[in-house]
Amino acid sequence: MYSFNYQKTKSVADAAAALGKNADAKLLAGGQSLIAAMKLRLSQPAQLIDLGEVAELKGIKVDGGSVTIGAMTRHAEVASSADVKKAIPALAALAGGIGDRMVRNMGTIGGSVAHNDPAADYPAAVLALGATVITNKRKIAADDFFKGMFETALQAGEIITAVSFPAPKRAAYMKFKNPASRYAMVGVFVAETAGGPRVAVTGAGPGVFRVPEMEKALAGKFAPDSVANIAVKSSGLNSDIHASAEYRAHLITVMAKRAVAAALT
Repeated sequence: MYSFNYQKTKSVADAAAALGKNADAKLLAGGQSLIAAMKLRLSQPAQLIDLGEVAELKGIKVDGGSVTIGAMTRHAEVASSADVKKAIPALAALAGGIGDRMVRNMGTIGGSVAHNDPAADYPAAVLALGATVITNKRKIAADDFFKGMFETALQAGEIITAVSFPAPKRAAYMKFKNPASRYAMVGVFVAETAGGPRVAVTGAGPGVFRVPEMEKALAGKFAPDSVANIAVKSSGLNSDIHASAEYRAHLITVMAKRAVAAALT
C-alpha cells in the first residue's frame, strides 16, 4: 500500500463536498473492489472518502411496484430481505450468490454498480429489470448508465444514492461461475417486465449487454425453447485461461435457457 488521506463522512452532501475538493479522491463503499485494486497499485487515490456511516444511503423500501435499495446496503442484506424476496426473488437470489460470505457482508450494491466490473452480478439485474440509478444529482435509466468496461455515466462529483427496481412479472438469474471466486464467467438475467422481456448478460464481454434477439423471441413465447437455438456471436467477447470467446458465446444460450426455465417455476 501507500500513503493516502482518509475521511469519514456523515451525509451525502459532506461526501460530495469532499469529493469536489480533490480530483484524486475516491469514494469508499464496501471496499471489496477498491481496496484490492489499491493493493495491486491499479488504483492510487490521494484520498478515501468513507461512506460507511452515511445513514441516508442504507436501507430497502418497497413502494407500490418497485423496490428501492440504498447504495450502502450490503449484498447480504439484499439476499436476506423478506421484502426483496417477495417482490423480486431473483434479485435476492442473485445477491446471495455474490462472492463469498465476507464479500456479501461487506460489499454494497452502490459500490458494485458504480465500479461496473465486467463480471459483476448486479449490473445484469439493473439492466434486465430496467432499473433506475439514483444519484445526488439526477436519475439515470439502466440503458443509459453502463458505458463499457469499468465505465458508467457517472460524472465528476456524482454519488449513487440508491437503485430503484420495478418488480417484474417474473425473472431469474443464472450464472456459470468461476469455482474459486464465484464471479460470473457468464451470467444471464432474464426478466418479463411491463415493457416486455429483457435479457442482460454479464461476464461474457467487456461490459454488461442486452440480447435483442432473445428478447424478441421471448416476447412471442416466454419459454426456454424460444432461446435454445439463438446463437450469440463470439466476436468481441472475452477470451482467457478460463474460457474462450466461443465457449462464452455458447454459455450465454445455455444460461439464458436455464434462466427462463427458472423464471417459470
